[in-house]
Amino acid sequence: MPLMLYNTLTRRKERFEPIEPGKVRMYVCGITAYNYFHVGNARAFVIFDVVRRYLMWRGYAVRYVQNFTDIDDKILKRAIAENSTMEQIAEKYIAAYFEDSDRLNILRADVYPRATHTIDGIQRLIHELEQRHYAYAANGDVYYAVRQFPEYGKLSGRQLDDMQAGASGRVDVEEDADKKKDPADFALWKAAKPGEPSWESPWGAGRPGWHIECSAMVRDELGESIDIHAGGMDLTFPHHENEIAQSEAVTGKPLARYWLHNGFINMDGEKMSKSLGNFRLTRDLLANYDPMAFRLFVLQAQYRKPIDFTSDALDAAENGWKTLKEALQFGALFVALTAWSPEADVLEQEAIDRFNEAMDDDFNTPIALSVLFELAKDLHRGRNLIIHDQEREIPVTQLQQKWHTFEALLKVLGLEVKEPGTVELPIEANDTGTVGLTDGEIETLIQQRKEARQSKNWAESDRIRNELQAQGITLIDQKDGVTRWHRG
Repeated sequence: MPLMLYNTLTRRKERFEPIEPGKVRMYVCGITAYNYFHVGNARAFVIFDVVRRYLMWRGYAVRYVQNFTDIDDKILKRAIAENSTMEQIAEKYIAAYFEDSDRLNILRADVYPRATHTIDGIQRLIHELEQRHYAYAANGDVYYAVRQFPEYGKLSGRQLDDMQAGASGRVDVEEDADKKKDPADFALWKAAKPGEPSWESPWGAGRPGWHIECSAMVRDELGESIDIHAGGMDLTFPHHENEIAQSEAVTGKPLARYWLHNGFINMDGEKMSKSLGNFRLTRDLLANYDPMAFRLFVLQAQYRKPIDFTSDALDAAENGWKTLKEALQFGALFVALTAWSPEADVLEQEAIDRFNEAMDDDFNTPIALSVLFELAKDLHRGRNLIIHDQEREIPVTQLQQKWHTFEALLKVLGLEVKEPGTVELPIEANDTGTVGLTDGEIETLIQQRKEARQSKNWAESDRIRNELQAQGITLIDQKDGVTRWHRG
């Protein structure tokens, strides 16, 4: 089946057809750099990272742009609170973004434009809007005249008269109400205030409004029309609605062919918000959970649906990731016990087809994951039979295919470990400088265990096996009496 995307703009699934065949231009709204990003942000970043990975998997050349908002009221307030500067606050939290997103295995964007680096493009766009009578100046501020754009509201489905002025939460409604021609109008440029950073402009010293920043950055980095514009559902209105109004009023072209929005994360059944006190930072979460477990938690729900964040759900995701990780480590067992080379393997087409079919249906990751868990089940069964030297239900060549397919599909979802096939243990270096037990020490313990078994000292035999297992050593007792072993 063709790749079908749910387009927020049309409110239906549509066949994906990029503007330029084989190439995708994709823009994802990034962080406002005044704090560590929260788990709601993390869901969006993980989801659209998977969208990007899958498009690449299907052969598209993807140019992926994600912005940083580094000038904003929230950043300035944090700078005052911390007796710092806007630049220092922004740099601190942009660096923190990379630390946390790298742990979540989110691919780096091709470019990360910043609002403060796009001032020329912002001013040019405002000037063009003013020339076309979509914008007007008022005492150093510049506002967008919403009623001049007949299609305003087409993304969110809202009627203009029902919209709340200042709904973005990024403007002081009372402060600028007397400057606006209409309560629904929003700021494109804000006059400078004492002690705040500002840039010279045709309207006087000031700084950009939030919405115009993304319109200018999209245009500068990707052009007048792009294939995919994405972000959280909360950005649909007013941010993305305003981007459309700003950009399309100037270019006369669709800003994006497809608008993708992920659903909210609820905290124990309630929408996450600061006012409810159930706000959770990603950094705090990763202190207690494997980043890949959180990634799996996110992918277990279809991206447009709400997802409930609970301890039980995260614990279940930890167990699920453990299952997948152990199956991934199956490859190390094969390398240790056979002459198989995974690099020379091929993929199992039936599993690939089912995975692709799920992902082609608006990135249905829960169904795609079910394919991976089926492969994991087969690999666990094969592993147990190998360890116990029993007859295999699945031929070795098929097991090799399954493992190689499993590894490839996990990467499409961004579920990876640094070194597949290894087990990280808190083991101190021994006298030889080698981490863990040397091969000779392992062989000595295996011989001691053999002697204990011959003496029917089962307790000592079990103790030695457990000691080796704690060091990441797996023993395989064969029918001919020989005990083989491997690390991991």
